[in-house]
Amino acid sequence: MNSMPRVTHVEAKADYVLAVTFDDGTHGEISLADRLFGPMFEPLKDPAFFAQAKVDEFGAICWPNEADIAPDALYRKIKSEQTGTVCR
Repeated sequence: MNSMPRVTHVEAKADYVLAVTFDDGTHGEISLADRLFGPMFEPLKDPAFFAQAKVDEFGAICWPNEADIAPDALYRKIKSEQTGTVCR
């Protein structure tokens, strides 16, 4: 089994979009606009706070309030969009 993909670079863009690069060279953009709810993610609706996205030591995307996004789900979504398959 392959190891879990790790994010090596993230860039916050306008409209709650992240440009993400993984350790195997896979890259793409993903919108989080419809996922910013709940106590951990509500603060990310502030564009200045959203822009503070960074990669933690585990290869996950995180913010100063400890909100984080696991890389495996992002990786599957980006790969499915690149290949035109539907990821469920």
